[in-house]
Amino acid sequence: MLMTLQVAPDDCTGCGVCVDVCPARSKEAVKIKAINMTPKGDILDRSRVHYDYFLSLPDFDRTKLAIDTVKGSQLALPLFEYSGACAGCGETPYWKLVSQMFGDRMVVANATGCSSIFGGNLPTTPWTKNADGLGPAWANSLFEDNAEFGLGLRLGLDKPETTARILLKELASALPMSLADDILHAKQDSEEELRAQRVRIVELRRQIAMLSNPNARKLENLADALVKKSVWIVGGDGWAYDIGFGGLDHVLASGRNVNVLVIDTEVYSNTGGQASKSTPRAAVARFASAGKSTNKKDIGMIAMAYGHVYVAQIAIGAHPLQTIRAFHEAESYHGPSLIIAYSQCIAHGIDMSTGMSHQKEAVQSGYWPLYRFDPRVAHDYGKPFHLDSKKPTIPFRSFASKEARFSVLQRSDPERAEQLLRLAQNDIDDRGHYYEQIANVERSLAGLMDEVPQ
Repeated sequence: MLMTLQVAPDDCTGCGVCVDVCPARSKEAVKIKAINMTPKGDILDRSRVHYDYFLSLPDFDRTKLAIDTVKGSQLALPLFEYSGACAGCGETPYWKLVSQMFGDRMVVANATGCSSIFGGNLPTTPWTKNADGLGPAWANSLFEDNAEFGLGLRLGLDKPETTARILLKELASALPMSLADDILHAKQDSEEELRAQRVRIVELRRQIAMLSNPNARKLENLADALVKKSVWIVGGDGWAYDIGFGGLDHVLASGRNVNVLVIDTEVYSNTGGQASKSTPRAAVARFASAGKSTNKKDIGMIAMAYGHVYVAQIAIGAHPLQTIRAFHEAESYHGPSLIIAYSQCIAHGIDMSTGMSHQKEAVQSGYWPLYRFDPRVAHDYGKPFHLDSKKPTIPFRSFASKEARFSVLQRSDPERAEQLLRLAQNDIDDRGHYYEQIANVERSLAGLMDEVPQ
């Protein structure tokens, strides 16, 4: 039950983010932390030996970890590693986290963009598998149809599961007592329950191998469909807010059990930094060289209008526990979910080594409010919208001054920059006031999947 934190010496990009966020300092020298930047050449050979030993250690037993906590999730094996993304990338921490929480049963539809490039690197790939040979299934689709593609994956998983259930009911009398019933009615919400279901499926395969019934051969091919799968539709803001928004809206409206993760850099990062509908007012980007004059699209509120969509806005550097709660709640919700994740980017013109602490300032300024909207709470006049961030403690100008996308306009056109910054602050104040009101709204929405036959 001991733990070690080991750096991969040949794969570390030297971004410095881990040092920036490390909370443990030396009592003798305040500048010295538990992890520090040091010349690579001096420690490379020694670190390689340590890392080889680290790789030989057994993985933690997932059934003994609290995956829905910060510490527990980080002891779980990542099934996304060494992506080749930009040093300090704001997108990759979310990929790593979601792979730790659900990776051995994830099916991923990845929209074209930065995440599809570093996610589909060849001849290597950052996606991997655990000691049991289980890992995410990943595929890339286009900007314009990734949501529909992910919905197709969901339907493609639902059909064999339905068929397998029918076959299992037909063969139940030829199987050991209660095996079929245990499989058909198994809860699969926790790691223990998932492992128990997988053990049952192994026993089911052993039993049906002895049957001569033709349906036994069919069930043999479909048995794995009886283990819960987690479908994730992932892409950037260019996909979700712009080019693929129509498809995304269609998928959310469908009511199907899919999880959508929008890795929001507020710009088309992979193609050179063009403005998207996620780009905030006053930010400079391609096609908005004089600063974007309109407010950012509130995709979360659009999704919430349906009433049956789980929606969360997160920033892992600002509030890691809220981030993990959002992922856990979204994945456990039997319906569509949408998570909007703040992701710093080199296109913002910031010191990327401070990316995680900069996310805190984004939240502290009110620029990026944190919230969760859970339809399961919207009964008997509960309050489904939970505002997780506090009132702003710093002005937007303080946050924006650290990003070139805002500060560059102050040098080229100070008068326009001042006007846009005032309007941007007004956007933040108005949205914060609006969210505070919504947090107090009581609602009693109709159920999604349990009231109307699909």
